Amino acid sequence: MPSPAEPRTASPTGGVQSLERAFDLLERMADAGGEVGLSELSTSSGLPLPTIHRLMRTLVACGYVRQQPNRRYALGPRLIRLGESSSRLLGTWARPHLARLVEGTGETANMALLDGDEVVYVAQVPSRHSVRMFTEVGRRVLPHSTGVGKALLAQCSDDEVRALLGRTGMPAATEKTITTPEAFLTALARVRETGFAVDDNEQELGVRCLAVPVPDSPTAAAVSVSGPAGRVTDEATEMIVPLLKRVAAELAAELAVPGAP
Repeated sequence: MPSPAEPRTASPTGGVQSLERAFDLLERMADAGGEVGLSELSTSSGLPLPTIHRLMRTLVACGYVRQQPNRRYALGPRLIRLGESSSRLLGTWARPHLARLVEGTGETANMALLDGDEVVYVAQVPSRHSVRMFTEVGRRVLPHSTGVGKALLAQCSDDEVRALLGRTGMPAATEKTITTPEAFLTALARVRETGFAVDDNEQELGVRCLAVPVPDSPTAAAVSVSGPAGRVTDEATEMIVPLLKRVAAELAAELAVPGAP
């Protein structure tokens, strides 16, 4: 029987409050790197420790959280299957939007997510040109040398970006790759100013990529158009970027969480 201090009532959004709180704790754990202590969760969520302990105990019993030997809590393995299924569906939802990009630009269109310290490609629609760019869905790359990586990291603070670059390093994929944190932060400042990112021969010589973030996406996401540098010119950029932004906004509307602010 629920205690008077914590009635099992519907939340103001019309949902079940305990479920909303449990999912909020899982997201806070993910934001913290996947492992936290109860006191950290209490501080960040504002919930009392007894409430958090009851919720975590249920999540542990279901396999979505595991308790570590050091008494801290980590995201559990049952979340992997949910994440993999969600990623596949995300690619399915994205492909019609990417197809409109291909139709409007003639170049290959991609969608990518920031997964930990890496960029992972989750969907692609290829160009109809015989000479075209191809990135395998599921491929993981470091974000500093890609347009989608810049678009994604531009949503982070400079301190967060420095920490990520410190963990991954900045290996050069080509002679054009940015390999210093200061130069990369300058590039991110341009992305924030213009609203789009450019990979100019930085991941692969002869290839240019234009990317924009998907605004207010439930998880950090970006869409891009890539092609030979001879076709993705500065002149073409003026036509491609507005279409990229429009498609990203349409995709964001489809991915919007019902009832979210």
